[in-house]
Amino acid sequence: MSTEQHDSDAYGQELARIGHHQSEATGARFTVFQALAAAGIAPEQADAIVSKLEAGAVAGAHTWISESSPPNGSDPRFEDGWFAGVRDVASHLLRIADTTATTQRGLAASSAMLLAHPRQPAFPAPTPPAQEPAPTMNMKKVLAAARRCTWALADPGEFLGPEASEQILTATLGAVREDERAGYAERLEAFAEQHRPRLEELLRAYGPGSAPASHGRYMLAGRPESLIICERMEAAPFLLRSRWEEALEAVLLDDLEFAWGPRTRLSR
Repeated sequence: MSTEQHDSDAYGQELARIGHHQSEATGARFTVFQALAAAGIAPEQADAIVSKLEAGAVAGAHTWISESSPPNGSDPRFEDGWFAGVRDVASHLLRIADTTATTQRGLAASSAMLLAHPRQPAFPAPTPPAQEPAPTMNMKKVLAAARRCTWALADPGEFLGPEASEQILTATLGAVREDERAGYAERLEAFAEQHRPRLEELLRAYGPGSAPASHGRYMLAGRPESLIICERMEAAPFLLRSRWEEALEAVLLDDLEFAWGPRTRLSR
């Protein structure tokens, strides 16, 4: 095995471990919000409590990094580089701790909404998107293409209802630019083929029957619509986010974005 391949495998293992910890943290946060709600703690106060705990965890990492030292007997130039890197990382962790302590709002309310509707989330009446799909965009044809990708199919009883599915498709296909609409179903099938292992892993880790799904989260994982959403996350993430938040709960998109791990992450 080459050094490059070994480094790539090691990095992949690190990402898998980080993903595991992030998934566990999501479930733990949801449990904490449930307990705080049961104790009569208001959502705003619950957000503040959990934000402080998470900021404290980041602060602990800051302390650990700041107190680290280069190996004994290192060259002075290596030591200089080491301490410069430590200062940079520590400063970045401090900024993360500050942000975590002050900006994580609305999570408790979202958790309460998911707890109230663990299987079938209630969607608000959609606001018409700023730009309707062009005539060449056939919603039924696109959904049929998504359903042909067997990785995306959960048990039929698990599918979202027709109304919710239409709302999701309207918002998501509203993020397909006009010059992309002709032949979009074929584009979607090509995307599924290109990313099949990654999509299968998403379904295994976050789809129906997975541990995260048992907490009432990741409701879109395993739905045919999720293939379209993942494709738009890669092709037009900002446009998708703006169309989505005009009509649907952001937490649904946030969960799928976390599970997919796009190059451009827009959720908190």
